[in-house]
Amino acid sequence: MAKPPLSMKPTGWFQVAWSDEIGVGDVHRMTYFGQEMIAWRAASGRLTVMNAYCEHLGAHLGYGGQVKGDVLQCPFHGWQWNDEGRNVCIPYQDRPNRGRRIRTYPVVERNASVYIWHDVQGREPFFDAPDIFADFGARTAEDYYPQQRLFRQELELHPQYVLENGVDFAHFKYVHQTPIVPVFTRHDFAGPVSYVDFTITFEGDDGQRIEDVNSGVEAINGGLGIAVTKSWGMVDNRTISAVTPVDDRTSDVRFMVYIGRTPGRDDQRAEDKAREFGAEVIRQFTQDIHIWSHQRYSDPPALATAEYEGFTAIRKWAMQFYPDGLGGSAADLARVREADTI
Repeated sequence: MAKPPLSMKPTGWFQVAWSDEIGVGDVHRMTYFGQEMIAWRAASGRLTVMNAYCEHLGAHLGYGGQVKGDVLQCPFHGWQWNDEGRNVCIPYQDRPNRGRRIRTYPVVERNASVYIWHDVQGREPFFDAPDIFADFGARTAEDYYPQQRLFRQELELHPQYVLENGVDFAHFKYVHQTPIVPVFTRHDFAGPVSYVDFTITFEGDDGQRIEDVNSGVEAINGGLGIAVTKSWGMVDNRTISAVTPVDDRTSDVRFMVYIGRTPGRDDQRAEDKAREFGAEVIRQFTQDIHIWSHQRYSDPPALATAEYEGFTAIRKWAMQFYPDGLGGSAADLARVREADTI
């Protein structure tokens, strides 16, 4: 397989865990963006994500570190660190070390997920992580059956592969066997949060017309790391796909599905049918994963005429998330145009 040619340290919100993996007092180890990290939950319930090594003598805080109230204590010499990564106690000295700080990351817990803000330039978040419920209207998690999940680790793919799937109308027929090719009704790449809507059906035959289809999908892309979708005109389902770089070759992929409850139907049969439908949505996503994880990123791609608008738009949009400039041909093109205007 081919190493992704795009930077594996893009800017944005990225999922690093599920909230229920980190209870009060827990210290959770993980590696993302080539950096060993920990997440720990204080007695107050506050979650902190920080780099894993103590600034004193370099002990890994994920191996024996203990939550003491609202601070984390190093297993080596008992130094204590707060949720800002600052040393607040050295047990054998009357004052802390105020000159050293462990890097912490902005954290949002949303839709049962833990998202961190990553930016190699250290900038504060300049857009919000999408919400599968609030961003699509008034419905809440209580209107849906429990979240169903898929987790695949260290796959040789890039988050942008997954986002580009959202403008790839042709793959639906050949990967997911939809009877007709969907039609995109919205491409909005004006800001760091983008919107893609399309008309689609998974039923019928190839003799039907797209004009007669009364179902579709609305998608919101919160940068490169998180995409949420809402289906309409079919079984009420909402999905979250989250792809987070681990190192310079691989990413972790998480995919979550919510199936809507039918008012007045809370029986076991309805719940079983919802679980089956959720499993089918996950199965279709694994079909995409199989392609992405064996894909060579084509840059520039050989596009059909009808594909040009969508792929060009999303690749230019993605450029803003690569502060190191490693965003592929779209970034190169933008730099050339910028130079021409100076």
